[in-house]
Amino acid sequence: MTTPFPRTRIAAAVGTLALLLGAGQAFGAGFALQENSGSGLGNAYAGGAAAAEDASTVWSNPAGMSRIGTNQVAAALNLIQPSMKFSNSASIAAAQQPLGDNGGDAGGLNVVPNMYVVVPINKEWAFGLGLNAPFGLVTEYDSQFMGRFQAIKSKVETMNVNPAVSYKFGALSIGAGASYQKMKGNFTASANYAAVFAATASGAAQQGKIPPSAAAGLAAATYGQTANVDITGDNDAWGWNIGALWAIDSSSRLGAQYRSDIKQHLTGNVNVSLPGQPAMDPGLVPYYNALLPSVAGYPPFASGGVYADVKLPAIANVSYFRTLSPKWDIMLDVQWTGWDTIQDLTFVRTTDVNYSSVPLMFKDAWRYAVGTNYRYDDKWLFRGGLAYDQSPVQEGHRTARLPDSDRTWLSFGTQYKLDKAWTMDVGATYIWVKNGSITEYEKTAASIAPYGYVDGTYSNNVVILSGQVTYSF
Repeated sequence: MTTPFPRTRIAAAVGTLALLLGAGQAFGAGFALQENSGSGLGNAYAGGAAAAEDASTVWSNPAGMSRIGTNQVAAALNLIQPSMKFSNSASIAAAQQPLGDNGGDAGGLNVVPNMYVVVPINKEWAFGLGLNAPFGLVTEYDSQFMGRFQAIKSKVETMNVNPAVSYKFGALSIGAGASYQKMKGNFTASANYAAVFAATASGAAQQGKIPPSAAAGLAAATYGQTANVDITGDNDAWGWNIGALWAIDSSSRLGAQYRSDIKQHLTGNVNVSLPGQPAMDPGLVPYYNALLPSVAGYPPFASGGVYADVKLPAIANVSYFRTLSPKWDIMLDVQWTGWDTIQDLTFVRTTDVNYSSVPLMFKDAWRYAVGTNYRYDDKWLFRGGLAYDQSPVQEGHRTARLPDSDRTWLSFGTQYKLDKAWTMDVGATYIWVKNGSITEYEKTAASIAPYGYVDGTYSNNVVILSGQVTYSF
């Protein structure tokens, strides 16, 4: 006989997640965030679709909820510290601009919380709800970065709410869920105001509207000036996920999950702030004031509404988990991410005229991971893991907004069971990122004049610390 649907327990779970959502906003570094649980970090997220050891399985494979067996809440906090340092090789300054500097460290500390609830309905059915941040990006350079006309700040935030159900029949469990995902983007850069002013003054001198000496004086006075470009946009959309978990025998299981792509139509604004009047000879001021309306009316300097279409990638992974002995577990994982849905980042004005476009040319990427658990006693468990994580960024198409490369993970973690109700997990990871070269944009006079030319190498790494508290009741 089945038990009644536990509406009051599910309502309490939803309320808990809503409280967390109101407490802060999830964000992180790196465009795809693996850090969606604290317990999985210690294994480099190996075996995620088959482990199903706590409520975070709502994200990694909803079919795994059939293994939880009790009401459970898992809350995690992930601290992500990337380092992204550019070294110049042969960069070229934009017209009327100094070259600039290396931009400092574009990485910074990011905090990514996530929370999951699982509520068994009966022996066959279970309900779950998750809140996490599956995608995120934060890079920010110093204002005098030599690539400031390509990028200064890039920030992508996602918030994902994922209700899910699972059903178990015999050794096989299946699960499915829906994802409500909110996405925000903020991108800033400099625009070459000095070059536009100098070109406008030169054109006016050629037409006899101002003396050539005045054009030269205005070019010198406005040298190095930039406009600030700030683009924002947001949207919410829906996706779905399915999963399956097969208990091969009492000690091993195989899991698989697929998450759909999600089409986001970001709408927002571009806000351009022009610099003030520079110091100059008083005799140049009338000429400056006469040319200012033409410069300020330059189309790329106009603020207004914009939109961008971004198709966030589908994700599929297959995992294997095996208990080798009373002390040892081993887990394997292969994950595919369909990044080729993103070929550029293009913002279009509401008049359907392109405002800006950054070619990305992403490729599909694979991730391979292996992990192990060692049970010291009934309370302590120790974890380890290795992973190789391909980047979607192709050589020759690396950008200052996402200077990514292939990565290697080394992870460790531990779990301590305080009692039957409370469990604590901590994990740490160091990620080696392969050095990557960059040449952005084209090395042509037409491109160098407004943007300059960025030519150099990135040296990156990431440190991650995670903590998770799980409560069963």
